[in-house]
Order: sequence, then structure tokens, then C-alpha cells
Amino acid sequence: MSRVQTGLETLLQEYPQKIRGARLGVVCHPASVDAELRHALDLLAAAGAHIAAIFGPEHGARGEAQDMEGVEDIPLDPKLKAPVYSLYGATLESLAPRREQLQGLDALVIDLQDIGARYYTFIWTMALCLQAAGETGLRVLVCDRPNPLNGETTAGNLLQEEFRSFVGLHPLPSRHGLTPGEIARYLQRHRGVSCDLEVLPLRGWRRSMYFDETGLPWVYPSPNMPTLDTALVYPGMCLVEATALSEGRGTCKPFEIAGAPGVDPDALAAALARENLPGCRYRPLYFRPQFHKHAHQICAGVQLHVTDRHRFDAGLAGVAFLRCVKQTAPETFRWRQQPYEFVEAIPAIDLLAGDDQLRQGLEAGASLVELTAHWASERTAFEAIRRDVFLY
Repeated sequence: MSRVQTGLETLLQEYPQKIRGARLGVVCHPASVDAELRHALDLLAAAGAHIAAIFGPEHGARGEAQDMEGVEDIPLDPKLKAPVYSLYGATLESLAPRREQLQGLDALVIDLQDIGARYYTFIWTMALCLQAAGETGLRVLVCDRPNPLNGETTAGNLLQEEFRSFVGLHPLPSRHGLTPGEIARYLQRHRGVSCDLEVLPLRGWRRSMYFDETGLPWVYPSPNMPTLDTALVYPGMCLVEATALSEGRGTCKPFEIAGAPGVDPDALAAALARENLPGCRYRPLYFRPQFHKHAHQICAGVQLHVTDRHRFDAGLAGVAFLRCVKQTAPETFRWRQQPYEFVEAIPAIDLLAGDDQLRQGLEAGASLVELTAHWASERTAFEAIRRDVFLY
């Protein structure tokens, strides 16, 4: 199998003159590597660039922080002797680079592996970086990377403007079917984000490819995204974050496993089986998270097993899970009450769902068909915009 060439490799192999001798700011995380697992920072420095600033998204440039855990700046990277700025601190303002952090740079290189879901915050870190660069006149080089879930399939609904947050700053389906470079083009062409943007393209990537068909090594881009299987279920099972139920953080199978104390796993699995969802099955189980929700408590729930990824719809699976827990364990099911991603006034489920229809429908006892009836038409309306920004 021939392998895909990442945008980072395109930059280094085909356009090294764009960075040689330049003072670069680099937005990166642990998955910012080439096919030999060499990190972008080391490769850019070896190519003759001066790494003048390092920017880390949620979880930090080194990837050690858990979800929604503020990360502090590091005065000096011990290896590259550059300041490391956090783009996920304790405040909403910390999510974008400050003007003074960009001063003196010749270009900003963004190399972030996304996982193909609207809720995953790295694309929104990129969006805020593009906006900040535009305000300061800074050139931006986005090193494109594959969408692990392929570039053909979309799923879920479209984010509505009044529910914008850091888990959805601009309207996209929950499974968007775009690469980071294409999202950058979408922001520039359709969302008024103006900057001096160049996308370094992939070579050899086809829209039908899942990540395990690219020939590239999987490096988990965040602590709870250990495998492609995790990414496959995430566009639906991330909705569990908006409840008091465990989404499996603190286990070896985050988002594939979910439940809580007080759930009857057999009743839940049976209810989910009755939904007859394509491409998946549910297995009742018990688990004990080692951290996060219900840490060190015995939880009961299900494991979601994807049996045919070409037929599987993560959005349907996530909504079905919430509906069936609410149906079989109503005394256990509760919405998250704490602020979510720096927002207090809007429930977390509305921010993740991108509207309030899902929450209201679940509370009213709507069927799965009723809960998802509007999704396809919303995606159809967005498809012309999506195709306009295709690079592949």
C-alpha cells in the first residue's frame, strides 16, 4: 500500500524555501509528526527555520492535560529555547493567540491532526489562529492532514449560530467530512475569516480513505483518542459529555464504553438492540473508571461495537444511547449542570448538539426518528458549501 504524504511533508520536501531562515510560530500537538514519527518542531528546525514561538491547543503542545483542563504557558521550551504559549487556559480569551505573541514572526505554521468531528476543538483553535493572524497581517501555512473518518461521509445536524461555542464556532455537521486545510478554506471563503492563508496539501489522499488506509502511523492527538475506533464513535458518543453519565474516560475504551452506577446493563443493551441501528451492536458490561466521572466506582452500561463502519452512523448511535438510558434508567439520567467550554448560559447538550431540539425532544420522549428527522435536510443544504472548499 502506498502511503499518503502529509502537508507537513509537502512543505518540507517541496517548498522548504517558504520556511528556511524564517521566524516561525508553530501550532502543534503530539500527533504533529511525519511518517517516521519525527515531530514537526524538530523537522522545521532541521530545515533551517527558527522556531520563535510554540502554541499548544487543548491538552497542551505536549498533550499531557485532560479535557477542559487549563494549561499554563511554559517560559522556555528546554530543547528549542522558544516560549510555549497555551491556547487553552483558564479563560475564554486564552483560546486565541495574543497580538504580542505573534509579533516578530514571519509566518504561523499550523499542523494539527483533527479527527473529523465538529466538537473536537483543534479546528476551532485553528480558526481563532487564522483570525488573529489576519488581524496582525501574519502569513499562515496550514499543513493539511487526513480526515481519519474519510472525506465523503457526513452525519448529524448542522450547528445553529445561536449555539456557537468552542465545540462549534461555525456551522458544520457533527461529522463534517473535511480535512483541516479544507476547513481553513471554508472559514476564509464562507465565514469571513480573512488572512494570508496557504494550505500545504496532502499527496495521495482519496476522500474514501479511513486513516488506517493512509499508510500513516496513528498517534493519538489527545489523551482520550487512543485509536481510530475511538474516533469512529466520537461524533455521536461525545454527546454523553453533556450528561452525568460516564463517557468512558478513565477506561481503556473512552467513548466506546459508557454508563453509570444505577444503570441496568442488560435492559440498556436490549433497548438499544430494539433501535436496530446499522453497522453496530451493543454489549452489556460493568466498568470502573480510574479518573473523571464516577472515578473508582463500579458503573454499568454498554460497549458500542462497530461491525460495519461504512454503514455505521455515530450520530444515531449517540442519540440512541441517551434516549435508551433515559428510558431504562430515568432516575440515573441527568444533564450536566456545570458550565461547559467557558459557557454558563446554555446547557452543555445544546452546545454539543448545536441546537436545543435534541434536548427538548429527549425530554418529551420523542422517538429516534423524530429526534433526527431534520438532520439530512440540514446536511443537504450545506453540501454545496462543503464541496466548494474541497482540495481533493
